[in-house]
Amino acid sequence: MKQGLSLRVSQHLALTPQLQQSIRLLQLSTLELSQEVEQMIDENPFLEVAEEAAPREDFGLGAVDTPVSQETREFESTTDSIAVGADDSGAAGQNDSEPSSEAKLEESWEGDGSVETAPDDNEWGGDATPRKNNNNDDSDVDATELARSQESLQDHLHRQALSLRLSPEGKAALHFLIESLNDDGYLEDSLTSLAAGLAGDDVEQLEAVAHEFAVALKLLQHMEPAGVGARNLAECLSLQLLDCKNNDETRAAIAICQQPMELLAKRDVKRLSQLCGCPDAVIKGAIGLIGRLDPKPGRRFVNVERNLIVPDVLVVKSGRGFKVSLNSEVMPRLRVHDIYANALKQNKGQGGQALQQRLQEARWFIKNIQQRFDTILRVSSAIVERQKNFFTHGELAMRPLVLREIADELGLHESTISRVTTAKYMSTPFGTFELKYFFGSALGTETGGNASSTAVRALIKQFVASESLKKPLSDNQISEMLKEQGIECARRTVAKYREALRIAPANLRKSL
Repeated sequence: MKQGLSLRVSQHLALTPQLQQSIRLLQLSTLELSQEVEQMIDENPFLEVAEEAAPREDFGLGAVDTPVSQETREFESTTDSIAVGADDSGAAGQNDSEPSSEAKLEESWEGDGSVETAPDDNEWGGDATPRKNNNNDDSDVDATELARSQESLQDHLHRQALSLRLSPEGKAALHFLIESLNDDGYLEDSLTSLAAGLAGDDVEQLEAVAHEFAVALKLLQHMEPAGVGARNLAECLSLQLLDCKNNDETRAAIAICQQPMELLAKRDVKRLSQLCGCPDAVIKGAIGLIGRLDPKPGRRFVNVERNLIVPDVLVVKSGRGFKVSLNSEVMPRLRVHDIYANALKQNKGQGGQALQQRLQEARWFIKNIQQRFDTILRVSSAIVERQKNFFTHGELAMRPLVLREIADELGLHESTISRVTTAKYMSTPFGTFELKYFFGSALGTETGGNASSTAVRALIKQFVASESLKKPLSDNQISEMLKEQGIECARRTVAKYREALRIAPANLRKSL
């Protein structure tokens, strides 16, 4: 084969480290961004938090007035302390199983580039006043600290155990069982397995430990809250029924708990009446009594730090339109450390190249954060302009919207819009919603138009809220009611939307 030289021109896309960082920051949630900023500050000495407000510099991103309606409304988009960092192209990139009977039963109870020239260090000064933290005000109590100070289930039970006169072995057995409870108050492991874990292979010791556990379990199951120490749902309900008034309904309820839970989950009155030997009226009353019990007696003691959603974007009514602005509370105040940067300029000796690289990383990090919030604001403004009826009339007025519409309007890629709308939240007059909430598929109507799937779910919720408890609406009936409204929605689609709204089927919503 003859060797030769040839010249070929080709193009390919390469993601620089700066562009990769920009894409990664764009898809982070507010909490993840805060953690990323803290880690970057610890690793990079040229980054610092701006503690004092610096004179604001106009970067060209001021108030923007965009008319929503030529006749009646105006759309206003403003931003506080955000700079235009880089081109928008820098942000481009990007079987349900059948539930168990216990799950069904509990459901009836209960209800996600190119490198630019580095700018001057003074450009990165702080541009807004940091959040004030007044620790002298005793009236301000942290909700997280209140949650942490809540008494746990184990502490509640140990305090009750102090009033019992037990032998050292009995105290140890009761203490061990209390500590073996899960968050719902159930004892998941059997007494035999618990005793085997302590006694080992010694048969006599195993029998002695098992006996102590059996005695301690009876004491535990008589403590408050009622139902604690149960090993399954049926036993938990039976323990709570023992504290109820002794009448026909209570006795029937105890008998129902001894039957398969599938019958109770399905509310099969006729079958339960045959098995328990009670009239249908008594069985219906017993099922109602069981429905008022707590299937998870220990959950009110769970020390849960609730995840508070902090909105990234604020939408408030302003005159005839709406004002869209970024939440300054979630925007990190970062700048390049002036002293270190000036020292590096004056002393460029050995190791100066590595420090210069760290300085460049700090500049790019600040620039990418600014670009992240700029992109979020642009996307949010476009969403509010498209969904203006929602902000006026609520979710029933939501219109169909897909990612491609916003991407084409802003000149961005759909993957960028997807990253922006994931785990980012908007505070509206009707509550706080994820940005993805405003996107929905279209369903056809009789007039040839389209209806948003979000509006259809709102209609389904409205139909269910106004239905008769003795005769709840089936999925087929809801589908027919939607057709009367001019919306073509199949029964299977109604069932899918109903499950997404966590609405139980008609047979479980029926009041006996």
